[in-house]
Amino acid sequence: MRLIVGLGNPGPQYVWTRHNAGWLVVDHLARAWGAGSPKDRFKSLFWDPACVEGEACCLMKPTTYMNLSGLAVAEAARYFKVPPEMIMVIYDDVALPFGRLRMRDRGSAGGQKGMASVIASLGTCEVPRLRIGVGSPEVPGMDLAKWVLSCLSEKEIGSWPFVARCAEDAIGLWIKLGVEKAMCRVNSKDFCHLG
Repeated sequence: MRLIVGLGNPGPQYVWTRHNAGWLVVDHLARAWGAGSPKDRFKSLFWDPACVEGEACCLMKPTTYMNLSGLAVAEAARYFKVPPEMIMVIYDDVALPFGRLRMRDRGSAGGQKGMASVIASLGTCEVPRLRIGVGSPEVPGMDLAKWVLSCLSEKEIGSWPFVARCAEDAIGLWIKLGVEKAMCRVNSKDFCHLG
């Protein structure tokens, strides 16, 4: 079984914020995979397993707020006995241009507090992750916390379906080929090119 986790914050005021890129991707995956409706489970919105590329995959959106996301992930991982290498965490990254994707098999949180919580709760940095570029602040010196909690622009929202499909393709490659081969494809500059 694989666990696919989108990081974000609960509440209607956060839906289209940059920090909710992970949640938005999971919502897309749930629709694309016909996963149905989520249940309130493991401190998250949790979907029953869907069969993707011949494997059982569970989707989850922690509802703990970003900084405590690891509590939900660790609880679900323990229950289903999912090892860290079979977990994919999806989250926003201000260091990447909007829509650019980067997959990694391990590493630090890079300042992303939700990912830091996941690493701390699982006790390892060897957790695959898919970072979704949300761009950097348009105003020099703007507080990063304020930026990630700002809403996507109309143009970015219009481009989001394409970005979400790219993320779906990236997750499919991870399931089908494994993280190393998937990384080679996903991290190429042409994988999710908005033009």
